[in-house]
Amino acid sequence: MPLDLDDYRACFAKAPPEVLDTLEPSFREAVRVMSPAGLADYMEAARGLCNLGRGHDLVLAWLENMPAVVRECGEDVIRDCAGAAMKLSSMTSGEVIALLFSSLPTAARRLGDPELLRGYLGLIHQLSAKAARGLRPMLGQIDELLSKLTLSGLRRWANFGADAYRRDLPNLSRYFALESPDARRMLQQERRGTLFIDSQRKLNFYLRALWGRDFFLRPAAADYEGFRPYVEHHVMHLPDAVDDIAGVAGAEIYRAMAAHQAAHLHYAAAAISAEQLSPAQMVFIGLIEDARVEWLAARDFPGLAKLWGRLLAIEHAGAVEHPTVLQLERFARLLADPGAATGDAELDALGARFHAGIADRAEDNGVSWHLGLDLYHILAARREVPSLRVLNTLRIPYRDDNRFVWAFEEFDWDSSEGYVPASQRQLRKYVSVLEMAQEVDAELAGDDAQEIWVCRDEFMPYEDAGEASTSFNDMWGKEPISPPVHYPEWDYQLQLYRPDWATVYERRARRGDPATVETILAEHKPVAHRIRKIIDMLSPAGVQRLRNMEDGDEIDLNAAVDAMVAIRMGAQPNPRITMRNVIKSRDLAVTVLLDLSESTNDPVADSDKTVLDLTREAAALVATAISGIGDPYAIHGFASDGRHDVHYTRFKDFGQRFDDDAKARLDGMKGGLSTRMGAALRHAGAQLLRQPERRKLILLVTDGAPADIDERDPQHLRHDTRKAVDDLRAKGILTYCLTLDPEADAYVKRIFGANNYTIVEHVSRLPEKLPELFASLTK
Repeated sequence: MPLDLDDYRACFAKAPPEVLDTLEPSFREAVRVMSPAGLADYMEAARGLCNLGRGHDLVLAWLENMPAVVRECGEDVIRDCAGAAMKLSSMTSGEVIALLFSSLPTAARRLGDPELLRGYLGLIHQLSAKAARGLRPMLGQIDELLSKLTLSGLRRWANFGADAYRRDLPNLSRYFALESPDARRMLQQERRGTLFIDSQRKLNFYLRALWGRDFFLRPAAADYEGFRPYVEHHVMHLPDAVDDIAGVAGAEIYRAMAAHQAAHLHYAAAAISAEQLSPAQMVFIGLIEDARVEWLAARDFPGLAKLWGRLLAIEHAGAVEHPTVLQLERFARLLADPGAATGDAELDALGARFHAGIADRAEDNGVSWHLGLDLYHILAARREVPSLRVLNTLRIPYRDDNRFVWAFEEFDWDSSEGYVPASQRQLRKYVSVLEMAQEVDAELAGDDAQEIWVCRDEFMPYEDAGEASTSFNDMWGKEPISPPVHYPEWDYQLQLYRPDWATVYERRARRGDPATVETILAEHKPVAHRIRKIIDMLSPAGVQRLRNMEDGDEIDLNAAVDAMVAIRMGAQPNPRITMRNVIKSRDLAVTVLLDLSESTNDPVADSDKTVLDLTREAAALVATAISGIGDPYAIHGFASDGRHDVHYTRFKDFGQRFDDDAKARLDGMKGGLSTRMGAALRHAGAQLLRQPERRKLILLVTDGAPADIDERDPQHLRHDTRKAVDDLRAKGILTYCLTLDPEADAYVKRIFGANNYTIVEHVSRLPEKLPELFASLTK
């Protein structure tokens, strides 16, 4: 992407000439690590900082340091960092904000997670109100602080200094500069044994050496009692720091945690249904499931049994709240070591059953379900089942909370999907060859007949028919299609519509393997993780409070107090001291329309995938995003073989779930024929207009300009597509084009408008680009 600084040179008009020369490497690094959308946020934030009038050093610090932050935590944090700077601009000097920017690469590298970096920005904002004098010296020592403290430890260390020296400003500065004994003593007190950021790289290599695959590890703030590691969306979340336990080093504990979670991910073929199970039963089943996956892992890598055995054998000091906790801890050790014992005959017998049958049923998590319920019934018969809170205090320090193990089914009572009245149901009877041959055919029956006979066996013709290897179904069968739907087409030379010129036929989607789509979602775990952020950002928020208004419904007390303070200080108060409660809800229906022309079969440069493969991946990811938000949406595709035969296929329709059937249809899509775009857009718009939502969007994904085999004038179909887009806009439907054609600048702007298209220069980025584009269009 070429660097164009013309739009931003005004910010540096009064700066020394050498400033722009020093910024050139920063811009090049930003272009390398950011997408076009991220680059736009990066430059717009620089413009906003320039308009603050706090000097060029502030803007220079932003431009130089943000590429390193994005490399560590992703470009989603750009706006958070810019917003934090804007908040601080009214509370501290530009030099302190520049120091904050200089500390961000260190914080991003040491924290290693976007959420933790946002927490760091929140801490800085909090300290600017409580101990503004301490910000400058603390930011100067941030490298040493974060090398020894987690974010939670840094927060406690900083809050102690802010509270202890609130009225003693000289000692406040000495504390935050690490020059006072109290500061060093609190630093040692809050220092944890082993930090995740110091172990992450080693853990990645460790897991890759064991299973020959990559796992995604993220730190989580373990700043509350009872925190347990967890696996969510195939990302392993480990505590940001761990202490040594009974002589076991923190690095060993991290290895035990990571190996246990990786065993869940590697050996769990399917989740266990949580339907009709109580929380206590789920804990007992999870205890057996933990032992099952550890047995499988230890079978492949015997050294893991020794690693986990050291932690299971620890004798914890202190009394337990309920004696069952101690029994379950001993039972967990028995499941890992057949030579151990609990001292309870029934539990020892259950452990013996586990070891006797695990070798034959290790791959079936049903053994966990049955043995877990047996364990529950043993304790329930004795009335020794404690509360869920007590069960969650099991002292097995390396195991996770097992949320990854469970599958929760949801039932939509308002959905009538799949219901067909009895009078309209079609009966299919599967008969033998003899019954099929003896029955009189109804030659005039159509595809909508109420009763259809299907022969179980392929009926092969005689050898002398010349088609011995082809069945009658293959010879005479026909692909079911819809009745023809005719649409006009715009003639730009006559400036008139050609009535009923193009004909659209809907065809049944071919079915593939839904596991392929599941594999796609698994391969794009980082993108899926960002999609989860998109879902959280776009999900309806209900009633929201809008502040900083002049004509709101009620007084905002915080703003009113700030205005009174400004008046007392002789400054101009902010008149926007009211707020209003508004209802935020999404009212949007989306059709994702995929171009399935022959050109989608072309391979992508520097990749072993085709454009069609990337289109399928992008459709699967955007379906995941929209499903999580709850907007009604459809995924359709089109191709054409002349104006008389425009193929239209529904892979997922409105009201249908993105289940295995939809995934199978998505996997079965093929590329071929041409691109008569105008007719396909009109047909998609006709379906979309039936939706009751107020806002309607067609998101078109194509890799070329409109074209067809029966039209030689390349401008004809381009003008027709533009007319279709204008007609849909008049009916309230926005059409947005995501094109993969690098030469699309010559036509796409004239067809879709100046702001209604995006050119994806690197086709391989389509899977991550489409969900982000959807998010930006539907905020």
